[in-house]
Amino acid sequence: MFEVLNYSIGETCAMDMNLLGKTALVTGSTKGIGKAVAMELAGEGVNVLINGRSREEAERTVDEIRKAFPETSPQAAAADLTDITQREALFEKYPQVDILVNNMGIYEIMGYADATDEIWEKYFRTNVLAANALCRFYLPRMLENNKGRVIFIASEEAVMPSGQMPQYAVTKSALLSLSRSLSRLTAGTEVTVNTIMPGPTLSEKVQQIIEGIYAADNIPFAEKEKKFMAGNLPQSELQRFIRPAEIGKLAAFICSPYGAAFRGSAVRMDGGMVPTIY
Repeated sequence: MFEVLNYSIGETCAMDMNLLGKTALVTGSTKGIGKAVAMELAGEGVNVLINGRSREEAERTVDEIRKAFPETSPQAAAADLTDITQREALFEKYPQVDILVNNMGIYEIMGYADATDEIWEKYFRTNVLAANALCRFYLPRMLENNKGRVIFIASEEAVMPSGQMPQYAVTKSALLSLSRSLSRLTAGTEVTVNTIMPGPTLSEKVQQIIEGIYAADNIPFAEKEKKFMAGNLPQSELQRFIRPAEIGKLAAFICSPYGAAFRGSAVRMDGGMVPTIY
């Protein structure tokens, strides 16, 4: 019988992915999925570069990782990656990485009529162009060294837009195309480029929302989660939120030597949200 994986926020458990001593830049890694990926990689002995716009939040996450995994050397890589000047400074400080996880992104439920040109441009700058700029810098170096991993974090919205946030869904679809295009450049090398498409995930923000909705109910969080899923996301076969650490473990595997056969793949981890066979 399989046990339900029920990781709490930030909880991790090391596997053995043969990643000891690698360096990884994980964008948007001070919270949520990005932080979970960074924690899982650190648990595998990876020296993680923690990125976020806030230096204070990045340093706080670095301290947390250093205490949990003192054998690694995490560093703060605070920068607004949509800003060319800050991006260039990051490249100068960290010119080489073995792993690049493009996780940074923004999302918001928004009607199509409310998404102005400025909003569309902001979403493309943040969710697509910043990631592309990082790839344009780091991927050639990986190819030159004949080793490296690039992962984009997308969403089930990339292949099954809900219509509730078109400006977000389109950018996530773009990442699938970008990932596949870049993967073509890695043929015959030990460099891979892939995308993970998570479904509804229990980030810190989502957990706060669920707690708030059922604040008057004197029941455990697991019951609140179950009620929310049944009422709002009945199409989910998992019928619970994916834990960030679960996504982190998948990312660690794809980053590992054991994930070499993943090539330009769009790996769905959506809890059964997408009803198609492919």
